[in-house]
Amino acid sequence: NERQTQRRKGARASPQTPSFLTMRRADSSAKLKTMSVSSRDDLPRARRVVIKAGTSVVSNEDGRFSLTRLSGIVEQIAKLREAGVEVILVSSGAVGCGRRVLSKQALLSSNFHSQLRASSSGDNVSLLNDRTQGYNSACASAGQLGLMSLYETLFGQCEIAVSQFLVTSYDFTEQSRRSHLEYSVEHIISHGMVPIMNENDAVSGNKGYTPENVFSDNDALASIVAAQLNAEVLLLLTDVEGLYDRPPSEPGATVIDTFSKDTQAEIGDKSARGRGGMGAKVESACASLERGVQAVLIASGHRPNVIVDTLMEAKQVGTLFINAAPAAEGGGVAAEVAEAAAKTKAIDLATDARESARALQALSTDERAQVMRAVAEALRANSADILAANQIDVEAAAQAGSGVGSALQQRLKLTQAKIETLATGIEQLANMVEPVGKVLKRTEVSQDLILTQVTVPIGVLLIVFESRPDSLPQIASLALRSGNGLLLKGGKEAAKSNKALHKVVVDAVFEASGGRVGRGIVGLVEGREAIKELLQLDSAIDLVIPRGGKSLVEHVKKHTRIPVLGHADGICHVYVHPSASLAKAASVCVDAKCDYPAACNALETVLFDEGCLSAGGLVHEVLRALRQAGVALKAGPRAIELGLLSEADRAESLSVEYGDKSCLVEVVPSMEVRPTMEASPLPLDIFLSSTPPLFSSHKRGHQGRSQEASRPTLPFNPCRSSQRTRTRSVP
Repeated sequence: NERQTQRRKGARASPQTPSFLTMRRADSSAKLKTMSVSSRDDLPRARRVVIKAGTSVVSNEDGRFSLTRLSGIVEQIAKLREAGVEVILVSSGAVGCGRRVLSKQALLSSNFHSQLRASSSGDNVSLLNDRTQGYNSACASAGQLGLMSLYETLFGQCEIAVSQFLVTSYDFTEQSRRSHLEYSVEHIISHGMVPIMNENDAVSGNKGYTPENVFSDNDALASIVAAQLNAEVLLLLTDVEGLYDRPPSEPGATVIDTFSKDTQAEIGDKSARGRGGMGAKVESACASLERGVQAVLIASGHRPNVIVDTLMEAKQVGTLFINAAPAAEGGGVAAEVAEAAAKTKAIDLATDARESARALQALSTDERAQVMRAVAEALRANSADILAANQIDVEAAAQAGSGVGSALQQRLKLTQAKIETLATGIEQLANMVEPVGKVLKRTEVSQDLILTQVTVPIGVLLIVFESRPDSLPQIASLALRSGNGLLLKGGKEAAKSNKALHKVVVDAVFEASGGRVGRGIVGLVEGREAIKELLQLDSAIDLVIPRGGKSLVEHVKKHTRIPVLGHADGICHVYVHPSASLAKAASVCVDAKCDYPAACNALETVLFDEGCLSAGGLVHEVLRALRQAGVALKAGPRAIELGLLSEADRAESLSVEYGDKSCLVEVVPSMEVRPTMEASPLPLDIFLSSTPPLFSSHKRGHQGRSQEASRPTLPFNPCRSSQRTRTRSVP
């Protein structure tokens, strides 16, 4: 680049003048802390982005500005600004629109004789094109004013001020000019304004792709601007959906999700408008990564909401360019490319599940029951292989630095007793009353017209569950009994166990049905990218059930249009009334906490009625029994105030799902009064009850609703009514 600068200036550059590439961050003194991007999920964390809008996005084919697309870009940039993201806009379009202006002026200013000659020769079109064809620096001058006036008007509607920067290659190759440019842009950004940058074509005389040029189009300019001004992400908006694996016009062409050095792509012809093309965008994207930009996206500016979808919601739109991590680490682009390849397989899994579900529904009740019994026997017969695979997962989770807590390790472990329990449970399901085709209600609408409500299979279920491998056969058996297809995504900590269990289940179904029900009836999904793609398949999947933390449920609900059966926190309480039996109270509390502490329905909070303090040592006996069972007691404010526990035992919150041998103890005046903590109060409706029972347990469910344990609860019904109503979240 220094040699190129010397040739452009016609003089010898000082050997102390550094290249603009090597100084991309040195002069900026690292004003922004650079983030790391390893996947699309990291993009919303970017605090400074550069957005480049190409000519094909800014203008229509007739050369006029596209008000629809420009107003959409401005509104989305306004949303980024509201989220605290600094935006630099690099905009093309001046040359293309200026060409139209000059064409019009050429017609108006040509003398009468010229028009006559052109008209008589039939060459009036060429008369205009001769003055404006190809690249013409005068076009930039004619179009730039209109472009900036439009941006100022549109941004003004969003209460955002803008500024204009017209640059040439000298502004990046000469140190003093580069410093002035950086200072000016930083000053503008610090005042909450959006800088809009473009090449000063009117004076640069940029002829296109020549060795002397630092940049030859706005794609390359955007790449340099992103590096020089410490942007973390560069978004290149064009007129195609992204980088294709072959020319988009060819059959079977698909958008490449993530681009790495080894990605194969064939670049087609460039757009009819503008000087760049897909080749220029790919080169600029790769150059940006080399200069230190963390991620580059190429996406269609014709797509509504493309900026918000990519930079704020991390949707799978366009082609993502990120630096590749070493293959041995199994991360970075290598992992992303592998997950992108699994995306297509995930779509096939959904299709196979639906087709296999139809075959399953064609079986009789007895045949489906026999299939389930075969699954139970297969679990017993293959228990050694299942336990061996599980042991690999358990050992990996137990290693230092694995990040897997003790509660999760306990849930992860399988035993021979658990497998037998699973097999027995599946046999019980096989013997239950047929859930499909059950008449729930008949209504005589009018004479000889009867409306019947009948249970039918839901269709295809997508269930995301935590690293508890025994969930896989449980969920699969429910789906088989009710005639549903199933897609399962388990936690990565149980990968080996899930694969072993999945193989046993699908092989048993295939063999027991005589090959009529394919192995696709239960699909095992791997990789985050596959899940993202499946969440968009509202035409192939009928219900999503996320089984995990509240954050997982919220994430799934946010990224899909498919109905979601969700939940909130699961914190189980035991309320002890003064009239409760001392022995029973101690026994139930210990059993509820210690039988399986990692279970989601294990005891997390013991609530003593204030009357228990004078009930013959009831409280102290329960606490003594819990301590003897190895339970660590956490104290609420009232428990400390009344002397049941010490200040050293104070709990940080009253809403914690411990998942281990820890338990909160608190005292309440009655079930109608909720305990409070200054930092995090419990929901009001947890303790609602008309008459306090002698001994009852409450579980907080969806949106904080409560259930009494003494009241029989309905199990999940994997069938639906034929009168189907779609909702986003089903309580």
